[in-house]
Amino acid sequence: MEHATQRQIDTLIGIYAESHRNHANEIIHFICIPLIVFSFLGMLWALHPLAAVAVSVASLIYYCMLSLPFAAGMLAMSGAMLWLLSALPQQQILAVSIGVFIVAWIGQFIGHKIEGKKPSFFDDLRFLLIGPLFCLSFLYRRLGIAY
Repeated sequence: MEHATQRQIDTLIGIYAESHRNHANEIIHFICIPLIVFSFLGMLWALHPLAAVAVSVASLIYYCMLSLPFAAGMLAMSGAMLWLLSALPQQQILAVSIGVFIVAWIGQFIGHKIEGKKPSFFDDLRFLLIGPLFCLSFLYRRLGIAY
């Protein structure tokens, strides 16, 4: 596929992958990115459940513009996370979410120290939304799902 005709999602995943080649960094990201998403939604949920739902819907709109198969995967993931948040003891969500968020970000930066490259979102904040798709792309490739 020529670069000029490459889909935006393929370009974004490719750019993101450039700073995620080290196997240890990839594993750290596969663990920490879902934890960051979950804890971020948890912090929003603690403010008000509709805030977490609204941010999920807004990100899903962006994902739909990039790739419907990725949007479907993220719908399943965010739906599961929101369901889990609704089932957890509400008085503990904020504290647990803040703790997980901090620890997961520390993990991310350790991964990038191992990699020797800065996080992609330092150049473009869109990559905060591409990180979960990067993780999902590995699952899709393993399952033979085109994105």
